[in-house]
Amino acid sequence: MQTKLAPEFKGTRHGEAAEAILRKCVHCGFCTATCPTYQLLGDELDSPRGRIYLMKQVLEGAPVTRKTQQHLDRCLTCRSCETTCPSGVQYGHLVDIGREIVEARVERPAGEKAVRWLLKEGLTSSLFGPAMKVGQLVRPLLPQALKNKVPGPAGKRAQQWPTRTHKRKVLMLLGCVQPAMMPNVNSATARVLDAAGIQTLVADGAGCCGALRTHLNDAAGGLADMRRNIDAWWPLVNGLTSEGRVEAIVMNASGCGVAVKDYGHALAHDADYAEKARKVSALTRDISELLPDIAPALQGKLREIKTKRLAFHPPCTLQHGQQLRGGVETHLRALGFEVRLASAESHLCCGSAGTYSVLQPELATQLRDRKLGHLEAPAVQDPVDAIVSANIGCIQHLQSGTSTPVRHWVEVLDDALAG
Repeated sequence: MQTKLAPEFKGTRHGEAAEAILRKCVHCGFCTATCPTYQLLGDELDSPRGRIYLMKQVLEGAPVTRKTQQHLDRCLTCRSCETTCPSGVQYGHLVDIGREIVEARVERPAGEKAVRWLLKEGLTSSLFGPAMKVGQLVRPLLPQALKNKVPGPAGKRAQQWPTRTHKRKVLMLLGCVQPAMMPNVNSATARVLDAAGIQTLVADGAGCCGALRTHLNDAAGGLADMRRNIDAWWPLVNGLTSEGRVEAIVMNASGCGVAVKDYGHALAHDADYAEKARKVSALTRDISELLPDIAPALQGKLREIKTKRLAFHPPCTLQHGQQLRGGVETHLRALGFEVRLASAESHLCCGSAGTYSVLQPELATQLRDRKLGHLEAPAVQDPVDAIVSANIGCIQHLQSGTSTPVRHWVEVLDDALAG
């Protein structure tokens, strides 16, 4: 796609990066077939191709309007279009650039600004944990919209962290909201790895991966989160502590995984962090990427599989962002679980998309119900014991629309190991 950058963008980091991405787009329209918002709304400007045209116009100096901002806001950043694109257009990077430019030029209404500020500051705050505990205590009294965002309290096993030491060690990012909302996912991950002979370490200084602020158009805040995590992990990455060197940085939230794997790109312009960021990205693994190694070690250790029949929802950040497909299903089946995907549209987003379900609740609910309809389609003839996924946002969002338990796949594997 031929682009003539406006003078203000010529020679700039964002301008040059965006132009390189735009040149790959041949406006074939294949992306529209796999775009969730286009499937719902049927508006070309709510498709990747339409949003690309909008961003191209912005970069060429056209007036930036509130309408431009709204169409970019409605993008889930699911990156399904990247999987579909025959030309390799890096739409996710382009929309990050476009949103940052538009955000600087279009004033949001006060209410929107307040909600976005509360999300990026509140969800990453040390006060989020205590606030979640209060919310769980009064959950029956909350309006449905808030109740959907507050899971029930975790069981006792959520606090049971393995104490054995192993020669093999990995780092794990606990995340910003997961320790308060679903702490059992982290401890279950550590227990499963422990059963396979791998010790899980945590760096106290690490926090939010940076995706939350980045996707709320706070690029500087997102980069600050990334640098803080790199600083916290660096001693363990280089074997400068008594625990020794870790072999991987493990993510059990695929949304965090895709963000950390992108640190090398995000900080490529930072002379002080570029090389460190590349090393951190290269070490980062989704927990499912360890399955080929740990599944054979777990064979024979599963005591009883109570939650056996599973419907697996692969998050967009796993199947599109990280391009990881089939691993969870293949290895869980090998371990004795019965796993199926949605009866249709397994590639489409469930509508969670980080804070999207808060900022775009109507579209998010439509996508959730559509996804659950496909996941539970054969339920009358062949009901599942649980729906499993690989990202906290998807799990909580899907659970708000069904009575079927929705869990992280590593939790059902941990349950089977515990018997």
